[in-house]
Amino acid sequence: MASRSPLSPQLLIYAYSNGYFPMPDPATGQVGWFRPDPRAILPLDQFHVSRSLRRQLNEAARTLRVTVDQAFKQVMEACADRDSTWISGEFIKSYTELHQRGYAHSIEVWDGNETLVGGVYGVAVSGAFFAESMFHRRTGASKVALHHLVEHMRSRGMELLEIQFMTPHLKSLGAVEISDDSYMQLLQKALDSKSRFTATP
Repeated sequence: MASRSPLSPQLLIYAYSNGYFPMPDPATGQVGWFRPDPRAILPLDQFHVSRSLRRQLNEAARTLRVTVDQAFKQVMEACADRDSTWISGEFIKSYTELHQRGYAHSIEVWDGNETLVGGVYGVAVSGAFFAESMFHRRTGASKVALHHLVEHMRSRGMELLEIQFMTPHLKSLGAVEISDDSYMQLLQKALDSKSRFTATP
């Protein structure tokens, strides 16, 4: 199904809660709603920390600073800052509004106090987090952000990290593909849980 309607917070929450996510058609700009089968997820207990990633995490602990929900719009804009992107101005505006209502969140990786070098953002509803995009301006910074997201979710008892489509990079981190039926079962379980993303404990 497709719509030219504004991406209202209510519509976005309804879509994610029913297994859909929006993406615009590159040719027309028209927003389409997708529910892929199979669907990629990253099981929180299967996130793979390789030796190289462990080194990056150790270095990050010494030289980088990680925050939650401190620069949501900046993270979206950084994710959109590439030769080809589906993250349009309409998406940035709509998801920023969703963030202001407490349903969209970001993890930021900083070099010092001012320089944003990596991050990931997505939508959270109850115990599910729907990751939308991530970026890095320093090697490994996006992996640091994703690792922090996983740990943040685990600390709050969340259950489902959805990542839309499989890529070799995500597969190397422990991502798997599951059927639509299996995904919807996991989604419903996560939505029924009482856990929340909340930036602070």
